[in-house]
Amino acid sequence: MDILRFSDLCAQGQARGRRVFIRADLNVPLDGARITEDTRIRASLPCIRMALEAGAAVMVTSHLGRPTEGVLRPEDSLAPVAARLAELLGREVPLVADWLGGVSVAPGEVVLLENCRVNKGEKKNDPELARQMARLCDIYVNDAFGTAHRAEGTTYGIAEYAGVACAGPLLAAEIDALTQALAQPRRPLVAIVAGSKVSTKLTILKSLAGKVDRLIVGGGIANTFMLAAGLPIGKSLAEPALVDEAKAVMAAMAARGAEVPIPTDVVVAGEFNAQAPATLKAASAVAAQDMILDIGPETAARLAAQLKSAGTIVWNGPVGVFEFDAFAHGTETIARAIAASPAFSIAGGGDTLAAIARFGIEKDVSYISTGGGAFLEVLEGKTLPAFEILQRRAQLQP
Repeated sequence: MDILRFSDLCAQGQARGRRVFIRADLNVPLDGARITEDTRIRASLPCIRMALEAGAAVMVTSHLGRPTEGVLRPEDSLAPVAARLAELLGREVPLVADWLGGVSVAPGEVVLLENCRVNKGEKKNDPELARQMARLCDIYVNDAFGTAHRAEGTTYGIAEYAGVACAGPLLAAEIDALTQALAQPRRPLVAIVAGSKVSTKLTILKSLAGKVDRLIVGGGIANTFMLAAGLPIGKSLAEPALVDEAKAVMAAMAARGAEVPIPTDVVVAGEFNAQAPATLKAASAVAAQDMILDIGPETAARLAAQLKSAGTIVWNGPVGVFEFDAFAHGTETIARAIAASPAFSIAGGGDTLAAIARFGIEKDVSYISTGGGAFLEVLEGKTLPAFEILQRRAQLQP
């Protein structure tokens, strides 16, 4: 993807003395004023440090929560984020409110601009707001992949009007990883798409059916595909109305000599409960009162062998109810197979990241995506607004 990279500008000395506006993703979970998990803040540090070391006057902003435009409530303030950034950077990070009229920041200094979604017109990408923000800076840097699927003032509009618009290191890394996994994959390309409903990921399944060599489905999605394959699923979560869509995906894969592996054994329970007794059954022997909550060991071993021989793996979603110990074995087998595979692997989505953390394979996945919705939209084959505007600006910039 042809985009301008902030790292290149810094290396060429083009950021020195310039006003740099960084759109980061600092939307962290809070318990009152206490940050409960700061991964997104830590992920933003390389871009901020890069700008400071390059001698830029640095402005950083982000959204936090779902504020009402024009109203800054205490719970919507980035004050806890400013305090945490100051700790991590080892320097003062002033928080600036009402910043649209101008920002005072010297080269080598950094300020945090208050919650950008408080500004009227942010979510609707108001052109006048975008121009007002663009006047604050010489260089605009998008480093917020988690918001790349939204065309908002700070993610799209400002990039249209800023003197220079480029991608920060986090966004650039996402682009590189997604390009390697989907645009230029090493074969075989295996995708794992799991979740509760086919309907929420139908466009992803259809898009991947034309690209991948194996499409592993899990969770409630797998139950719908089992119905499509003529297997009983008892009272398991499924969408019978979408059986024909599942059959179409399977047919599209088969026409290319690819496959959607269907479970041959499953782990069932009588109810959705962590304490419910787990029973292993052949996929053809699921009874009316059974609820499928995991794949069985035979299926898991077969899928693990396919993953270990893959060239590229795209992972979105656990294959069972891994939060319950008795039904976590399938997802653990898949996770450890990905960790052991020499394939280039990219994983995204909240449940997927939780599974990666539970089984401790963070260092064994080639790339862990920082954006849930944005990651899914790329899998759907969509061009993200943030990517589109940065590509367009790259063509216009010298």
